[in-house]
Amino acid sequence: MGSHCEVQFFDDSRVYAKRLAKKLTDEASRLEKKYSRFRSDSFLSQINAQAGAKNGIEIDQETLLLFDHALTCYEQSEGLFDITSGRLSRIWNFKGGQVPDQKLIADALERTGFDKLNWHQSRLLIPEGMEIDFGGIVKEYAADSLARLARASGYNSGLLNLGGDFSVIGPMPEQKSWPIGITQPDSTGSIMATVNLSDGGLASSGDYERFFFFEGERYSHILNPKTGWPSKGLRAVSVASHLCTVAGSMASIAMLKSESDGIQWLVDSSLPHVYMRQDGSIGGPSSNV
Repeated sequence: MGSHCEVQFFDDSRVYAKRLAKKLTDEASRLEKKYSRFRSDSFLSQINAQAGAKNGIEIDQETLLLFDHALTCYEQSEGLFDITSGRLSRIWNFKGGQVPDQKLIADALERTGFDKLNWHQSRLLIPEGMEIDFGGIVKEYAADSLARLARASGYNSGLLNLGGDFSVIGPMPEQKSWPIGITQPDSTGSIMATVNLSDGGLASSGDYERFFFFEGERYSHILNPKTGWPSKGLRAVSVASHLCTVAGSMASIAMLKSESDGIQWLVDSSLPHVYMRQDGSIGGPSSNV
């Protein structure tokens, strides 16, 4: 998953606990191998390799569900959440700290747009040069998948953490909630909020992990697929929902909007959330939990 992952659960038998841990590890590895854009042998890489192909590529049921969720996010965000913007991510080099030429950005934008995808039943046709990126969906989906697997294996108490995206298997013993601390951006070890979960999931999005300064201006990796440039809204968002997948999408969309629109989006959702504004101030109904 390209990040620190852990699982906590309760079992009286060390043997059975190890069996579950192996199941969950295998499932996480399967999903990473299938959907990682950083692996040349992943199914996602196969999908992108067929961009421009006349006959397209056959999409399995699991991946169809991810595309369906991505379409919902695209429509709800009015095009701000767009998994077809992978080419944009490729031209912005946040390790090198260089702003790409506007011609490159314009070229990438021409090859971006969920509405440009064509489907013939379960066969997907992708325009030439387009690149799919499941970032903002797939890690959260994996957290939910692992939680479902644990419950199907007879476990009803546990917590999954996939790089800061959480899914609850069930409450702690004695029906106690899991306290999840949300780290404050730019401050090592400091917690800006604690959210208590007994069910569902929690996901976070922020512009503080990958960014660079160029000619005195700060550029984050949260890219607006309409303009091709980094968004300048909220600094960080965390959302809790019945599924980690939903929580992650809501947080990502809030980050892609302007600061005021992002806050209103979160308020309108009625979901537990916490956010950090550009000035470093913290808000949201969960900010004082």
